[in-house]
Amino acid sequence: MDNRETIIISLGGSLIIPDNIAVEFLKDFISLIKDYIKKDFHFVIITGGGKICRVYNKALGEIISPTTEELDWLGIATTKLNAELIRISFGDLANEEVLKDPNLITKTHKSVIVGGGWRPGCSSDNDAVIIAEKLGAKKVINLSNIDYVYDKDPRQNPDAKPLKEVSWEEFRSILPKEWVPGLNSPFDPTAAVHAERLGLHVVVMNGKNIENLKNYLDGKEFIGTVIK
Repeated sequence: MDNRETIIISLGGSLIIPDNIAVEFLKDFISLIKDYIKKDFHFVIITGGGKICRVYNKALGEIISPTTEELDWLGIATTKLNAELIRISFGDLANEEVLKDPNLITKTHKSVIVGGGWRPGCSSDNDAVIIAEKLGAKKVINLSNIDYVYDKDPRQNPDAKPLKEVSWEEFRSILPKEWVPGLNSPFDPTAAVHAERLGLHVVVMNGKNIENLKNYLDGKEFIGTVIK
């Protein structure tokens, strides 16, 4: 990357393909990113697998008894498929290939780099954290389908409270202790350990609200959780 400001986004697969591919959301998201490219921003976008990942993992489990590593490799392949969709959608603005290894991010004059999963044992969230470390970035935007991180699972606990700002220690106490393929969590627990060590600020917000993402990028008040 050159010296322009770089924004790192972990784009949840639940936004890309909740059931079918979310074409209208992707049009709006790509349009917004293009607006900020005109303002001299660079973007690194790392895609998750979403429902398609869980569909493939479930199917494999009905065919054989796969290992955790095999399920991870299958999930990684779905993140790369999603990444190709995003990369090609940006046309000439994006790097010519999907980033395969976050440790090998290279200098480019392109405005967008798109990557997917890398290796078993973690989600694409961890790739975003590795890239932040490589580029010296201090913030990662995690776009998912929730407005906030909650103190407990709101689907099972009606009294769950949204957290607008939370420490890494408190946040990690909410997360599952270990990564498992297809885990549905606000942030990968492996990535959380790495992000805490780096002192990163991670912002979790609902990517469906494009105006809210715009507010954050403009330094305005926004709906979401800041983990630091």
